[in-house]
Amino acid sequence: MRTLARRLLIPGLTALALTATGCGSTSHTGAAEPAAPAAVTPSSDGTSQQLDVAAAPQGTSTPAAVARADGKGRTEKSALKVASYDRATGRAVIAKGAQTPGRSPAPGKSPETGKSPETGKSPEAGKSPEADKPVAVGDVIASAPAPGAPAGLLAKVTEVVGKTDQGTEVKTAATTLAAVLGDDKADGKVPVDPAAVTVEPLTKGVTFSWAKGPGLTFGPEGAKLPLGNLRLDVNAAVDTAPDAPASAGASVSGFVQLAPQVEFAYDGSTGGAPGPRGAFLGMSGDWSSQWKLQGRAAASTGAPKRIPFAKLHSSPVIQVGPVPVVVNLDLTCYIQVEADGRVTVEVQQDVKGDFKVGGSYASGKGWTPVSASNVKSTPVKASVTATGKVKGAIGAEASVGLYGAVGVTADFAPYVRGEGDIKAAASSDGKTSLEGAWALYGGFDLSGNLQLQLSLFGTPVFERKIPLGTLNREWALSTGHIKR
Repeated sequence: MRTLARRLLIPGLTALALTATGCGSTSHTGAAEPAAPAAVTPSSDGTSQQLDVAAAPQGTSTPAAVARADGKGRTEKSALKVASYDRATGRAVIAKGAQTPGRSPAPGKSPETGKSPETGKSPEAGKSPEADKPVAVGDVIASAPAPGAPAGLLAKVTEVVGKTDQGTEVKTAATTLAAVLGDDKADGKVPVDPAAVTVEPLTKGVTFSWAKGPGLTFGPEGAKLPLGNLRLDVNAAVDTAPDAPASAGASVSGFVQLAPQVEFAYDGSTGGAPGPRGAFLGMSGDWSSQWKLQGRAAASTGAPKRIPFAKLHSSPVIQVGPVPVVVNLDLTCYIQVEADGRVTVEVQQDVKGDFKVGGSYASGKGWTPVSASNVKSTPVKASVTATGKVKGAIGAEASVGLYGAVGVTADFAPYVRGEGDIKAAASSDGKTSLEGAWALYGGFDLSGNLQLQLSLFGTPVFERKIPLGTLNREWALSTGHIKR
């Protein structure tokens, strides 16, 4: 079967582009191109096609793509849609919907004109004999979210059960993207539309803002939120040391601002070998946050205390030629505090940066992790009193996958760390003295894993999770000495 896609790029979280740098980054950035109708053009090698990639139009019913079992013609948009799906049994009902344009040329048609070389006539727009066929055993269906399949459906028909009031009932089995992306090529960048992100606050004091068009403001000064960004503001108390005075109550306040993108690549030009030549799945994006940690946090034992304050979810549909590829993206934003219960701090800082995490596949080499970040933080106000240590972070746990299967998980946490060694003394004549030093450091931690579900590309299954490896950078923010 000759079908779509060699290389798909979906950078939806592509550049958490930092306005200032502390460390080099290997992630690529770029402005997202306006969504355009999916198109097909011949590739230079003449054996596969280059497919345009764009976000599927919002608020419309995206038709299914069908790869036919007989191998005649390429995967194409069809008159079929998934009317219902039962995940427990794998049964689906396939109905006939409206015909839509944007298919790949049928066999014997010129890729450039779509006309038959024998007749010179164009086929009816969005229609071909294969698109009109009823669903059959061996067909592979790629569908946008549908009833019973909120993360979309990518499945192979194993049995046609019969007709129902809704359409044709079939039994299905799991399949891979190679079944519909075949030996073709595609690449593109599609940012996540913040208007399509759902937010679940997990603590009190969380507000959500986003900008899809001009005019949205936030904050007491009415600052503008850049287009394509989403923002979470939080003002939350954290556990305070039991012996701390009321004036040393611990809290974290501030905001996290994101411009997320998802990246996807597929190269099916294998020259007849099984599976794709290459693939990539990852996430990247712009990140900025401004936050304040103050008070005397309670001592943490074992792992640092992590307080999730909001969950975000989005399932953008990427139109790759005729194939709707459903990407699932989840983010959990959190506050994390690690302290010994002795230090009172007041730190306010501004963090800007980017990150990129993902997995890259090459035939013969398997999957390898990709992780990079470029972050800089600037303290606006910083002080430490007493002797001890404290570390605070506002970060995000993220996962990205396809058709509901998680492929990559990552944890990105910009932080500030403070330590002090300040001692007070008193003499018999009533005089007191205070002497010591303190220091503050900024940094970030980035870690994650590649998941088994990456085999959805049609690549060999690996036996365990592949860690991205921990990426850590730290730099001095401020130091101070006290003697009086």
